[in-house]
Parts: sequence; C-alpha cells; structure tokens
Amino acid sequence: MTAAGTTLTPFLMFEGSAAEAMNFYVSRFDDGEILTVTPHQGENAGIQLAEFRVAGQRVLCSDSSVKHGFTFTPSLSLFVQCKDDAEITRLYAALSDGGGVLMPLSHYGFSTRFGWVNDRFGVSWQLNLP
Repeated sequence: MTAAGTTLTPFLMFEGSAAEAMNFYVSRFDDGEILTVTPHQGENAGIQLAEFRVAGQRVLCSDSSVKHGFTFTPSLSLFVQCKDDAEITRLYAALSDGGGVLMPLSHYGFSTRFGWVNDRFGVSWQLNLP
C-alpha cells in the first residue's frame, strides 16, 4: 500500500537537449503542454528541471550538469495506447524521424497495430493500437 499523495513520474535526463526534446514531444500530442520550466543558472546552461504532459502523463526532464557514460536504452520505454489508426501512424512517423525503428508498424498478433521506435533523442517509444 502506498502513502496518500505518492506518485510515480517518468524522468528523462538529457545532456543539453531537454528543451528541444520537451518541445518536440508536446507538439506531437493533442494534449501536449509544458507545465513548468526551471533553467540551470548561467548562460546556455539548459534545464535544471521541467515538467510537461503528453497523452495524459506527466513527465519530468532535465539537462544533466555532469557528463555521464550512459544514455537512454530501449529496455525502458514510454508505452502509448493510441486512439485510432491516424494517431498511431502520425506518432510513428514523427517519433521515428531521425531516430531508429525497433519494430516496424504492423500487426503482431497481440494488438491491431504496434510499432516500437527510438526517437532522435534516444528515448524509446512503444506505440499500440488495441
């Protein structure tokens, strides 16, 4: 049992492209919206912490102020249940542009239509049409 008010929120850490990624994501979803942005102090320092919403889900993101030896991996992905064929087709095209396809948009038996992509920022997305 969780305490009242306990939440779980996806957190995406970038190395300098948090604002670009966040703006890209909110522009691709009908309900996309930037909720808060706190910049790092200093000129061109990026985002210390931002919160945005896509597909009804709050997501946090930041630009790491420290270089690190890791990046995103498809072993953790954002799963989007799409409302119709037009939406899954549009999101698949937009999110795979400049990224990579892990599973082409197709019927795999477990859903009507499914596709799995890494976007140009390295974030993994599973798109499903039940």
